[in-house]
Amino acid sequence: PGFDIIPYGSLHYERAVSLRSEILRKPLGLVFDPEFLAQEKDPAHTHVGAFAGETLVGCLILTDVGNALLKMRQVAVAANQQGRGVGRALAEFSEKFGRENGFREIVLNARETAVPFYLALAYISVSETFTEVGIPHRKMRKIL
Repeated sequence: PGFDIIPYGSLHYERAVSLRSEILRKPLGLVFDPEFLAQEKDPAHTHVGAFAGETLVGCLILTDVGNALLKMRQVAVAANQQGRGVGRALAEFSEKFGRENGFREIVLNARETAVPFYLALAYISVSETFTEVGIPHRKMRKIL
């Protein structure tokens, strides 16, 4: 896939919100709160899209949380693209973005089901399992 930074409020941003809703929220019986989405306008958030041609096939948010830490959030890959390397490519793009922009480390809260995926990309688990949005997660990190 190709990658691009998605401007907040753009058509691609709206498509990314729809993809995140479909993959991350609906299976848990959750919907996005408009106030939650409004916070994504903050320039600390970089919205990244993975594209196959003009079609958005994956997305995530990179948030500058200070102290040269970049937090990867809201990672979603279209159901028909899962298992095809889109997630790996998104993670690699994020790491490159982080290095190029002076970040030392990427941190994330991985759903328990995604922990093996991140371990395979050399992330390390740095917490016990905890509950977020009603399901088990673990904090993970990778030095850039």
